[in-house]
Amino acid sequence: MDVHTAIPLKNFTTMRLGGPARFFTEVHTPEEVRATYKNAKAQNIPVFVVGGGSNLIAHDEGYNGLIMHMHISGFEVITDTPSSVTLHIGAGENWDEVVQRVVAMNLSGIAAMSAIPGTAGAAPVQNVGAYGQEIADVLDSVEAYDTTTDSFVTLTADDCGFSYRSSIFRDGERGRYIITALTLTLSKSAPQPPFYDSLQKYFDARSITFYTPQTIREAVMAIRAEKLPDPSVVANSGSFFKNAVIDDWQLQEIKAAHPDLPSYEMADKRAKVPSGWLIEQAGLKGKLLHGMRVYDKNALVLVNESAAGYADLAAARDEIIGAVRDAFHIVIEQEPLEIL
Repeated sequence: MDVHTAIPLKNFTTMRLGGPARFFTEVHTPEEVRATYKNAKAQNIPVFVVGGGSNLIAHDEGYNGLIMHMHISGFEVITDTPSSVTLHIGAGENWDEVVQRVVAMNLSGIAAMSAIPGTAGAAPVQNVGAYGQEIADVLDSVEAYDTTTDSFVTLTADDCGFSYRSSIFRDGERGRYIITALTLTLSKSAPQPPFYDSLQKYFDARSITFYTPQTIREAVMAIRAEKLPDPSVVANSGSFFKNAVIDDWQLQEIKAAHPDLPSYEMADKRAKVPSGWLIEQAGLKGKLLHGMRVYDKNALVLVNESAAGYADLAAARDEIIGAVRDAFHIVIEQEPLEIL
């Protein structure tokens, strides 16, 4: 394995901000993950794992440690039954290419997660989801290197502690596990309505009534292309804010003043409210704040037009959070993780 020095993190994060990593290396096998981590630990060097960099924010000072760039490949059918197929997928596989291959196999379960940038190994970290599907719905287990016990472990979906855009990998056990592979079980049954609202509207507008994984993928890709800028062309990290989750009583209070507030029922007398709607209602859609543009087609997205560094991004983020808090008494949260 080659170890490089002073590699700019702006080249490996889609927001294109960030100073140099002290050390940088690629890993292609679980054994390389273990050896790399143990070598760094022996020298008291911290380690941070990066995949596609689409859900990460780097700071101007860079990272005073080792960046481990995930490249573990693999796409294998483990079991094939009359009703489902179970796949083993390397953590370094491009997520959208995984979805594309699954859809070509006419399997249901992740087609609505098409066009999400990043690697497969990052999907469980924030419980990636879109248009009514999320990774927790289809994940059987993850394989990971446990840095605490210096061992390879298999964690079931229950072990992962999934919740809305979260898991133990993001919160409770952040930094402990380095995911090396996923096992997913996908259905051979055709997708069935009702679908997520914007997806159903897309089908209705085109009189589409025959649903397959391919029609789901095509619809999602078209919707996302209209609403989200391509991070390979425009510097952004996708949805910068999580949708807000609030109690039902708070929802009713806000709806009394804003009857057009969209919401989605959740368990435990809570509801999910689109943060993009809140930001737009606060008058910030399309605004340029500290070099960051609130995207004019989707207020959840921040586009880096001319930010000089992380401080500009943080200032824009905090201004948006403050405006939404003042208008609705809701505190929205940043979705991308920060390299610290």
